[in-house]
Parts: sequence; structure tokens; C-alpha cells
Amino acid sequence: MYKYLIFLVPLLVLFFSACSTKEVYKPKKVSGEWRHYAPMDSEIIDRSSNIALLENQKVLTKNGELNVTIGKNQRVISLSDGWVLSSSIDGNLTLTSQNNNSIRKDFQLKNTIASASVNGDMLAVLFADDEIALYDIPSKSLLFKEQSGASVASDMRIVNPYFMKGLVIFATLDGKIIIVSTKMKKELRTVIVSSADYFNNIIDLNLFDNKIVASTDTKMLSLTKKELRQKYEIRNIAYGKKEIFITTKQGEVIALTPDLQVISKVKFPFAHFLGLINKGDKLYALEKEGYLIVINKETFDYKVKKVDIDEGFVFTGKDLFYVDDKEIVIK
Repeated sequence: MYKYLIFLVPLLVLFFSACSTKEVYKPKKVSGEWRHYAPMDSEIIDRSSNIALLENQKVLTKNGELNVTIGKNQRVISLSDGWVLSSSIDGNLTLTSQNNNSIRKDFQLKNTIASASVNGDMLAVLFADDEIALYDIPSKSLLFKEQSGASVASDMRIVNPYFMKGLVIFATLDGKIIIVSTKMKKELRTVIVSSADYFNNIIDLNLFDNKIVASTDTKMLSLTKKELRQKYEIRNIAYGKKEIFITTKQGEVIALTPDLQVISKVKFPFAHFLGLINKGDKLYALEKEGYLIVINKETFDYKVKKVDIDEGFVFTGKDLFYVDDKEIVIK
């Protein structure tokens, strides 16, 4: 079951999205058209949390396209510590140097991979059956392995393991974060973010304001000595200098403190947000019906621009949205 789960997820997400509501966002006022576009050489056919795959098998990152090609039987996993990670459905993991396409390392892990990251000579892997593991890259030896839980279904926003100061934080498919010591090769702490039955994988993980911030589809956690949680049905997350910005399934754009307290919010009825970019003094929220909502971060006043978008994969870059085979450039 787990072997095919990740590859069926995009279809499930599209199905449930189509069946959820017939109402669509209709702005009261549109302030002209957005005119900053650029064509792409190839359309997006797959994506993960920080990397995407183009139809020509090239790799797209948040900073642009890499001169890296992956195998046609593989899906992209992550960009991590100078490596492009990709894998086949039966657990063949490939590390390709982002600077030299000919430098590769292969691991036969014999289990479908959900996410993975590299730090130095260490490889951290989350498998599709929610098992977590650490490997030594030069020797390809197993350093640590533990079964986390069981996930009935996950959406495609699966987070890669996060390395920090002698620790690796695994974001599981059943709504937990597991903190493992890379020195002692042992689990130090497990924290539950959410206990939902379905689509409960961690969709975002970050170290922000000296706190671990983790989110599932329905709940956010801010972790230091205390565990602070808030319920939000989250679509997108972006980080500012002092604020966390989220969009929700209810059509809200919300600014939060690192302790998850609301600073400002605005609601756009029936809006279905595809991506969120924080740049300068503004937020840019891309909406499914073909609108770009530009929000002042200080006042939360906004303007709505019409954008030309087609159906397809959406990948959010640093300063632009990649949609199918087009770039929407933020200026």
C-alpha cells in the first residue's frame, strides 16, 4: 500500500478539491492586470517541498533551474547540502551533485521514500511507511532506524528532515516531529503536532525565532520549552523577520507571532490560494481563479490583480510563482 501512496496523492488532492465546493472567489474590485511574466522551457510534472521536476527531466529550485537531469523512473525528493535527491518507487535513492551532473551516489534502500536530506556525510530518510533512518554516506551503512507510526493517507506537501546543531528533526506522516541526536544515534524527543486520522503529515517545518515551528494540514505547533498549538486549515506558509504568514482553506491571510498569536488578518471568501510570497513590505497571494492579491504587511490593505494562469503544478520560488510552463514574476 505504502509503495504507491505518494504517487496517488496528487490525484486525491485534486479530487477532494474539486468536490469540496462550487463557490469561487470573486473580487469586488480588480486593479488592472499583472504584466510580469516569463516563459519556461518546459512544464512542471512533479514537485516536493523545495524542488520541482520539469518535463525535460531538468530540476527546478526556488532560485531557478539547475543543470541537473534525473532518471525518467524517478521523482524529485529534495535539494539538500549541495545534492539533488531523487528516488524510484522501489527505494532506489540517487544523490546528484547540483554543480556536476556526473557526480552521483546511489543507495538501494528497498522501500518507497517519502522525504530525505543530507548533512555532510549523513543521510536522513523518512520512508512512506513512516519509518525513519540515518545512514553514513561514504560507507552506506545504517546508523539509526525506528518505526514512527502508520499513515492512512498523506498529501503531497511532505517535509524533508531538518538538520540543526547535532540534531535531525524528522517530520512524520502521522503528525509528529521526532528529534534525533546525530552523535548518539538515538531519539531524544517526540512531539505530537496533530492527531487527525487522515492527511496528517507535517507540511511545514522551520526554526524561527529560536522556536521549532511545525504545521500539519489542520494545526500549527510552536515549540521551545512550552508546546503552543493553534488550529488552522493551512494552504501556504511564508516567514518574515518577526512574523509567520499563512493562508487558510477559509480564504484567510493571517499574520502570526512566533507564539502563534494573531497580529492581522483579512478574509477573501471562497479564495483557493495556490502560493504565497513574502517580499519587501508586501505579501503576494496567488489565487486559483486567476488573481494575484497584493497585501501591505503593515496595514493589511490590498489590491487584486488579474493574472493569466493555467491548470497545472504550482511551485513557489523566491521571487516568482512557477505555474505549469509559465513564470509569474514578482516585482
